[in-house]
Amino acid sequence: MKAILSSLILLFTATALQSAAPEDFTVKAATASGSFSLKEAKGKYVALHFLLKTECPLCLRHTRDYMTKAPTLPNVVQVFLKPDTDREIEDWASKLSAEDLAKNPIYRDPNAKLAKAFDIPFGYELHGQVMHFPATVLIGPDGKEVFRYVGKNNSDRFAFEKLAEKVAELSKP
Repeated sequence: MKAILSSLILLFTATALQSAAPEDFTVKAATASGSFSLKEAKGKYVALHFLLKTECPLCLRHTRDYMTKAPTLPNVVQVFLKPDTDREIEDWASKLSAEDLAKNPIYRDPNAKLAKAFDIPFGYELHGQVMHFPATVLIGPDGKEVFRYVGKNNSDRFAFEKLAEKVAELSKP
């Protein structure tokens, strides 16, 4: 009985999370000109990477790893989101290669508005600031959320290889 109840709660939670996510959104690039719109990526997978606010070396390492490996997943658009100001993002991103940033800009999520819309939990404290947990949300080619991973702490990120496995699994006919 407990197992059935747990399964129903998980199913309800997953359904509620998917229905709360916005069908479209646009975010402004902080490290380049332009913006990203979910509707423009229809037909491809979109990996939303909710990075932490503040100077985060783990976010840098995670982002650098994804940017380096992104060409191996051409059917996935990588969208890196930070809730900092444009200036803070530019300073943070200056530690990434200009070539990588040209292909994969860092987008601004002011006040973590998009993180809240995707129900990424808050409550993690780092450098005296309360912020959302690091997370990756995968949107399917139809524009609907198909997978999410929310880290438990600052160093808990979804590895690129696991994302590649998940996309391969979801892409099977």
